[in-house]
Amino acid sequence: MTETTNSNWWIWKVFWILLAITTFEVALGIIKPSFLAGTQFLGTSLLNHIFIIMTLVKAGYIVMQFMHLGHETKSFRWTVLLPIFVLIPYLLWLVLVEGAYSHLMM
Repeated sequence: MTETTNSNWWIWKVFWILLAITTFEVALGIIKPSFLAGTQFLGTSLLNHIFIIMTLVKAGYIVMQFMHLGHETKSFRWTVLLPIFVLIPYLLWLVLVEGAYSHLMM
């Protein structure tokens, strides 16, 4: 292998992984299975929860790869990623609760 091919293999790996996750998300959005789209949990459908979880996974993977966090110590990785996985769902929960409340008051 040439030096250029050797140094760029990881970007293609990241590309294919993110493409697979995004393709799965788009397919779910097009198909909208009734058992996911029709079931409500915490003010929104299970399908929306799956989208949120998959988006968080993609964000964590992007941070690990492109910010080179994957090569750091385990404690540092958790220091960076844990607030993301705690604060974003909390903020989404606040938005959903307030949105449901304002919808009820109209």
